[in-house]
Amino acid sequence: MQYRIEGDTLPVVICQLSGGESMITEGGSMAWMSPNMKMETTTNGGIGKAIGRLFSGEKLFQNVYTAMGGEGMIAFASSFPGSIKAFNIAPGQDMIFQKKSFLASESTVSLSVHFNKKLGSGLFGGEGFILQRVSGSGVAFAEFDGHVIEYELAPGQQIVIDTGHLAAMTPGCQIDIQTVPGVKNILFGGEGIFNTVITGPGKVWLQTMPIANVAGVLSPYIVTNNN
Repeated sequence: MQYRIEGDTLPVVICQLSGGESMITEGGSMAWMSPNMKMETTTNGGIGKAIGRLFSGEKLFQNVYTAMGGEGMIAFASSFPGSIKAFNIAPGQDMIFQKKSFLASESTVSLSVHFNKKLGSGLFGGEGFILQRVSGSGVAFAEFDGHVIEYELAPGQQIVIDTGHLAAMTPGCQIDIQTVPGVKNILFGGEGIFNTVITGPGKVWLQTMPIANVAGVLSPYIVTNNN
C-alpha cells in the first residue's frame, strides 16, 4: 500500500492498493474510491472486539475495502479541521490514540480499547478512562484536531498539558494529573482545576485545537430557538 496525505485544513489520505490488498475504516470515513474497491461490513474480530471499539468512541461495525482484479484507490477524509497522521505499527510498537481518532488502517492492523488505569487521571484529567489502542502490523491513520506537535520524552521527563490536548502517545508513557496551584489561579486563571501530566519514556503527540475547546468558544454565539 502506498499513500499520500493532501490538504492542510481538511486533509485527506489517498491510498493506492495492490490487487487483493484491503483497508479497514469506520463507517462514513470513505471519501472516494476506484470502481474495483469491494466493501464488506463486519464486526472484524467478533462482537467482543466490536463492543470494545464502541467504548473507545468508534462504531460497532467496520468497513473492509478490498482492491479486486488489480490495483485500486481509496481516499479517507477527516471529519473536522485538523491533521491526519500516519503511524507504522509493528509487534511491540503499539500506539495509544485519544477516543475517536482512528481513521483507517491496513487490514493487518487491529483497533481495541485501552483503559487508563489511574483513577484520578481518568476522572479529572480530561482524557477519560478509555482510549484507543492500535496494534498488529501495518500503517494506521489517525485524525487529530488542529495542528499536531510531537515530543520525545526521556525516562522520567514530564510535560504538562491542558485538558483535551493529548492526541496520541506510545504505550511507555504514563498519564497522571496535577492540581493547578493556588486558589486565585483556579478561580480566575481560566485553566480549570486539573492539568494532565505525561511522563516518559516515549513519544507524545499534542493537538492544538481540541474540538471541545472549539465548541466552548462557539457556544455563546449559538442562538437556541425554544419556540
